[in-house]
Amino acid sequence: MIDNVPFPQFRERLKAALDALGMAQDHACIPALLGYLEQLQRWNKAYNLTAIRDPGKMLVQHVFDSLAIVPELRARWARPGLRIADIGSGAGLPGIILAICQPDWSVVCVDAVGKKIAFIRQAAGVLGLKNVRVEHGRVESMDSLKADLVISRAFASLSDFVRVAAHHRACGGVMLAMKGQDPVAERAALQTDMGWFVKHAVELHVPEMDARRCLLELEYEQAVTGPEGTP
Repeated sequence: MIDNVPFPQFRERLKAALDALGMAQDHACIPALLGYLEQLQRWNKAYNLTAIRDPGKMLVQHVFDSLAIVPELRARWARPGLRIADIGSGAGLPGIILAICQPDWSVVCVDAVGKKIAFIRQAAGVLGLKNVRVEHGRVESMDSLKADLVISRAFASLSDFVRVAAHHRACGGVMLAMKGQDPVAERAALQTDMGWFVKHAVELHVPEMDARRCLLELEYEQAVTGPEGTP
């Protein structure tokens, strides 16, 4: 665990961000969130995990951006033992952030790049996150992770996300895509090419960020109409 909290200059910004998201109860997570940021900056110097170099920008574009989905997930799906698969996790985003905020959720971070998997494993170890595990490999080639929530952040188009990751849902599992501005063209292609549609869209308000963000819940059309053989 984190003994000396890094980046003390960011404590108040992070506290204010949590308050803005309605997450005042998560102030106790601040040391771990800043500890993650420290690990990311340290590893990024050698392994180029993200194009963002400045830790202040990492705080907003990675940590705050990932935190922005926590209230929605808690409101709609929160329960002890919830199983989450973070597809194309990269530097553990949003998986590590979710695991910090919800120690009673089980998070699997999946990525095909070895250095990213190594970072996630190291960061989870340093932060003492017992609810995180990693899977290294191509998403489409893995056996089903049987997750309650299958989520991606800037991983691929909606169609590609469904194509490679839909089989990782448990029975009744949900597909969630974190996106920037609502991707109208991707929505159309998803329905035309894959037979899926956006069931629910939530606009996300990321503290200190002007850019638009949204969280999309995806569903297969035949799951609504009833025939068997859904993917």
